[in-house]
Parts: sequence; C-alpha cells; structure tokens
Amino acid sequence: MSDKPAKGWKGTGMEGWVARWYSRTRGKDMEQFRQAARDVAQKLAEGSRMLEVAPGPGYFAVELAKLGNYRLTGLDISRTLVEIARENARAAGVAVDFRLGNASAMPFGDASFDFVYCSAAFKNFTEPVKALNEMHRVLRPGGEALIMDLRKDAPLEEIERYVEQSGRSRMDGWLTKLTFRHMLLKRAYTQGDFTQMAAESRFGGCNVKAESIGLEVQFRKPERVVAGAA
Repeated sequence: MSDKPAKGWKGTGMEGWVARWYSRTRGKDMEQFRQAARDVAQKLAEGSRMLEVAPGPGYFAVELAKLGNYRLTGLDISRTLVEIARENARAAGVAVDFRLGNASAMPFGDASFDFVYCSAAFKNFTEPVKALNEMHRVLRPGGEALIMDLRKDAPLEEIERYVEQSGRSRMDGWLTKLTFRHMLLKRAYTQGDFTQMAAESRFGGCNVKAESIGLEVQFRKPERVVAGAA
C-alpha cells in the first residue's frame, strides 16, 4: 500500500499560473467578499477563533480581519495560493494565519475554532464527508460551520448575469463562463446531496438555503455529545 497522502482536490491542483489567474479573476468579486465578511462578522464575537477552509487568495479572510478583533486561520492545499494569501494579508496590514493543508486531514487540535467557513471550494474536495467530519472535529461544542457553494442546478442565464455584472474583461469573462459550464457545474452539489452528506457526517444534519446560483449550508456542533454517538 502506498503511503502517499490522499489527493485533496479534484482534477489538476490549482498551482502556478492557474492559481495566479484564479486570484486575478476572483479579485473582480471584491464587493462580494466584503459583503460576505460583513455577514459573517455579525455571527462572531470579539476574539472569536475562525477557520476558513480553502481560502484561495485570502480575500474574504483579509476583509473579515478589517472588521474586528478575530483570530483568523486559513487552510489551503495550494502552495501558490497560500503564498498569494499571505502577501495579500501583509499588503492589507492584517493578521491572518494562512497555512498549507488538506481539508480531509486538518492540522489542528479538537475544538480549536468557534466558526468554520468555506466558500466556492467544497465541490472540489475529493473526500467531502471526511472534510465535514474534520470541520466537526475542530469546532468547539456549540460552534457553527457555513458552506457557500455553487448549485448544480444553477440556471445558465443567472451565471451569465453574474459574470457580466462582475466587470471582467471579455476574455476573462469568456474563460470564467467556460469554467462554470464545463467544470464547476459538473462538480457542484444539489440541496439533496448536501442533506445526504450531512446525514452521513458527524454533524448528522444541516440547513440548506438556495440562492440565485448558489447554496448556503449551515451546520452546528451540539453543545453536548449524546452518549453512544460516533
């Protein structure tokens, strides 16, 4: 048996020029990141320990760091994106601990965080239920996790509208639409998929809300573990 660690990302890993292109094109969505940061900040108390799984270029975590005194950590499987995220945090003058690691085998102790956040990445994980179990493990009792991701049944016209309104150049917009059509939608999950995965995980369940092209999936770790539960 090989002792090579399990591959954490579907398809080709996002390194090098691919990661840099992704960082540039996601930079067009800064207002979206700022709004997401404002929304999450309302859920956090001062000093909260928050983990972002697969933060990519770190835009969300950097914006959240500007809003309050939080202890923020980001975990990404891409060396290139970790480097980019660290540079973005330095440039913004904020403290975020961006680390290299796999969502299915997180390098953190039990009950390390008050809140876990993952946006636009969960569909790419090769072991999604293991990733959910890791989120559960690193959350403190009573902690919450929030996954934001693309809907598999997102209407193509809504995706077109999203890309057009983002201000991307013609070429960048074309590449982004191509990525949605031929890769992201194929990997995306339905509401039912998330309900099933949550049931199979240590969370046992979730609340799913559909949005224009995405899903908002909320999880909560109970304050107490029921005797006999896994």
